[in-house]
Amino acid sequence: MRRENREREAGVMAVPSAEKFYAMLRSAAVAGLRILDEVPVIRIGTATCGIAAGALLVRDTFRDELNKRGIEARVMEVGCMGHCYAEPMVIITKPGFPSLCYNNVDEELAIHLVDDFLARGDPCYEFAMAALEPNDFFPTFQDFPRGIYEEKMILGDCGLIDPQEIDHFLARDGYLALCKALQTESNQVLQEIKKANLRGRGGAGFPAGEKWDMARKAPGEIKFVICNGDEGDPGAFMDRNILESNPHLVIEGMIICAYCVGASRGFLYIRSEYRQAVCRMERALEQAREKGLLGERILGSNFSFNLEIFTAAGAFVCGEGTALVKSMEGKMGIPEHRPPELAESGYLGKPTVLNNVKTFCYVPPIILRGARWFRDVGTPESPGTAVFALAGKISAPGLVEVPMGTTLRQLIDDVGGGVPHGKRFKAVQIGGPSGGCLPEQALDIPIDFDSLLGAGAMMGSGGIIVLDEDDCMVRIARFFLNFTQEESCGKCTFCRLGTRHMFRILDDIIRGKGEMGQLETLRRLAEDIKIGSLCNLGKTAPNPVLTTLRYFFDEYRAHISEKRCPALSCPELTVYFIEPKRCSKLCNVCIGSCPVEAIFTRDDGLKAIDQEKCVKCDNCLKACPPDYSAVIKLSPLSLLDERLGKNK
Repeated sequence: MRRENREREAGVMAVPSAEKFYAMLRSAAVAGLRILDEVPVIRIGTATCGIAAGALLVRDTFRDELNKRGIEARVMEVGCMGHCYAEPMVIITKPGFPSLCYNNVDEELAIHLVDDFLARGDPCYEFAMAALEPNDFFPTFQDFPRGIYEEKMILGDCGLIDPQEIDHFLARDGYLALCKALQTESNQVLQEIKKANLRGRGGAGFPAGEKWDMARKAPGEIKFVICNGDEGDPGAFMDRNILESNPHLVIEGMIICAYCVGASRGFLYIRSEYRQAVCRMERALEQAREKGLLGERILGSNFSFNLEIFTAAGAFVCGEGTALVKSMEGKMGIPEHRPPELAESGYLGKPTVLNNVKTFCYVPPIILRGARWFRDVGTPESPGTAVFALAGKISAPGLVEVPMGTTLRQLIDDVGGGVPHGKRFKAVQIGGPSGGCLPEQALDIPIDFDSLLGAGAMMGSGGIIVLDEDDCMVRIARFFLNFTQEESCGKCTFCRLGTRHMFRILDDIIRGKGEMGQLETLRRLAEDIKIGSLCNLGKTAPNPVLTTLRYFFDEYRAHISEKRCPALSCPELTVYFIEPKRCSKLCNVCIGSCPVEAIFTRDDGLKAIDQEKCVKCDNCLKACPPDYSAVIKLSPLSLLDERLGKNK
C-alpha cells in the first residue's frame, strides 16, 4: 500500500503485464457467464437474414411465453450460423440435453418448444435440425454433407455468441491473440503473418504481410489502418454477416495490424445501408474501450490505438482502395493512379494499410495457432479457408467457409445442396460483377486465387450466384454489365463509354435486334476496356461478357440468328399462349392474375391472351393450376403462329 501511494505521488501508476491484465478480464467474463450453464439458454439468430425472416417476433414470443409460465431461462440474441435458408434459427441449450438447433421457427413452434421442451423436458426431435454436440439421439452439423466440407477458421463463433456482449467473446479466448502479440516484438508478429502467406480476401489476393511490411517501413510517425467493409457486390453478404455476428474478431485483427505497422488510429469503413452492422460495431468499440482493449495503453502496455467508424455512401467504385480513401477525405470517390501505393501514401497522404473484413479476421487465429497451422489448410499458394455467400438457384443459400482448393462442384452440390426443383444447373457467377460465368464443365476447377483466373473468372470477395436452365446467359451478362456501367466513376473513357456501348449491344441482342458482326465488336471493346481502364472496376467489368461469349456462344447465336431465347427469359423473344385443349371453361384464375386485362374469354368459354396487351409478367403462368398447365411459354413468334394455326 505504501509503495502504491509513493507511485501515485510520483505520478507513475504501476500496471500489470498484458498477460495479467488479460487474465483478469477473461476470468471476470467467465465468472459472469456461469449462469448460462445453470439455466436453459435460447439463442436466436438476429443477424439481418434472421430479422428479415421474422426472428424478432420469435424472440418476443419466447420471452412472453417464459414470463407467462414463470420459467427461468435466458433469451440471447446471436448472429448467423450461415444457414440463411433455415432462418429464423433457434438453439436451445438445457442442462441434461445436447444443444439442439431448430430451423424456420415461427410463433407457433416457439410456444410449442416452451411448453414441451422447457416445461416438460420433451426436446421435440421431430422439429430439430441438428445438435451442436455429439450425442446418441440426433446428428450434429458435422454429420451433414455440408459439415464434412466446411472448416471454420473465422466463422466458428458466429451464431453462438452474443455479438453485443464482449464477455462472450472474451470467454472464448477473444483478444488472447492481441495479448500474445503485445508481449512479442512487433516485427516478429509481422513475420508470422508473412510466413502464413495470408492473402487479402477482398478479391485481389495480395499478401497481407507484404502490404503491412511496406507500411511499417514507410517513413513518418503517423500511420493508419482501415478495414474495408463496403461490400458492394450483388448477392454478397460475407462481411455484413461477420460484422453483425462477431465484431470483436475484426477489431482484434485491426489492433494487431496497427501494432505491427506502428499505427495509432484506424477506421472501419462500412456502408451506411448496413445499419445493423454499424450499430453492433459501435457497441463493440465502446465495450472494448471500457475494458482497456482499445484506446490508450491497451492491456496496460505502451501501445495505444484508437478506432472509429466511417459510414460510406455505398458506391461500388469506393471498394477500390484509392477511391475509398478519397471518399474518406471528403473528395470524389475516384480511383487514383499507382504508385505510390496506399501503404506508402494513403489517407491524408500518410502510410495506410487497407484490408478487407475477412482478412483482418484471420489475423488473431494465425497469431494464436501459428503460421504452420494456417498453411496446413488450403493449397500451397492459397492457404487457409475461403468464405463464400451462396445465392441464386441453390437449395441451401447462406454463408459457408471451406478450405481453399475445394472445387466449385463440391461447393455447389455438396455444401449448397445443388439446384432445387429438379432444374438443370447451367452456370455459376463467381467473383461478383467483376467475375465470370462458368459452365458445368468448369465445376471441377479448385477454388483459389490462381486457378479461377485461367478459366476467365476470379475469386473476388466471395460472392457466388448459381444459375439454372431458366436463366438466359446473354441477359445475365447484360445485368452485370449494367451494374458496373452505372457504378463507373466516369474518370476513364474506356470504362465510361466502352461499357455503355457494350451494354447497348447486349440490349439489342436480347430484344432480337442484334447482328452477328456485333459479337466481334463486343470482344474488341472488352479487350480495350481491360487494357485502358485505370482501376479494377473497369479492367474486370467485361469479364461476364467475355466468359458468356466463351462458354455460351450458342445462346448469343440463337438470339441473333433465330430471334430465339433458349431459356425463354427475354420478354421480347417470348410469348405466352393458352392451350385450348388444356384450358378449363370453369377456371378464371388466369384472368384475375393479369394486371393489364390481356386475358379474355373466347366465344366458346375458353381463355386466350391478347398479345398486344400482354406485358410478359409471368403471372398467368404461375397462377394456372398444375392440373391444367394450360398457360405455356413459346419462342419465337413463328411458333405461336404455328400453334394458332393448329387450333383454328
